Amino acid sequence: MYKPILAALIMITGLSVVDAQTPVLPTNQTITNFQRKGTKTYRADYLLFLPKDYNKDTQKKWPLMLFLHGAGERGNNVMKVAVHGPPKKVQTQSDFPFIVVSPQCPEGARWDNDVLMALLDEVNTNHRVDAERVYLTGLSMGGYGTWSLGLSNPALFAAIAPICGGGDSLKVLLADPKTATSLKSLPVWAFHGGKDTVVNPEESQRMVDALRKIGNEAKLSVYPEAGHDSWTDTYNNEELYKWFLSHKRAGATWTSHSIK
Repeated sequence: MYKPILAALIMITGLSVVDAQTPVLPTNQTITNFQRKGTKTYRADYLLFLPKDYNKDTQKKWPLMLFLHGAGERGNNVMKVAVHGPPKKVQTQSDFPFIVVSPQCPEGARWDNDVLMALLDEVNTNHRVDAERVYLTGLSMGGYGTWSLGLSNPALFAAIAPICGGGDSLKVLLADPKTATSLKSLPVWAFHGGKDTVVNPEESQRMVDALRKIGNEAKLSVYPEAGHDSWTDTYNNEELYKWFLSHKRAGATWTSHSIK
């Protein structure tokens, strides 16, 4: 009798429910954390996945995927992050051809670009990351985070895939010439549910339209009958991962980025 009420609450809040389905221990992933000091201390707990052949060739560098979860997975139990998206996928796919980094956002907070950049510095310093193939994706609140981080640092990413999120289109239209050049060449594939009542599909459309105005070939896939959950079909689609790997930032090298 309570299921309809629970379903309605999920639709109203846009949050995913994490209860008995929360993994006790994320298979094939390491629970870890980092801390870095600037004018303030940046830290995050995160799940780290390394492909099963990572240690076979100590010279090989691997593509990196940064995944940003939605509002429902915030908190201090990083295992909640494995409920959706790539960190869920790798639990049963040990040959997933990416290093996957899945941080957890604290309860009540939003994604912080400085924290995420510090995290990327940490991972790039300690693991064999192919700097030409660094990818970014996220859902709902993480879709907003993907737009924000990706548009603020377009030269760092080989491609981004924001799902049911939105962002600041003026940051695209009013970008300085140097940033605009990188934005124009940034591969973007956005996704949204046509019946999303939590985040209006127009949020994704507005971002894609702004990118197209500056010459970017961004694309948007809308699932006509989907609500807020447009991420399940997206992350189950192998074409997404083929698309990621088809893009490289030729000549890109990773250098440590200063934080405030």
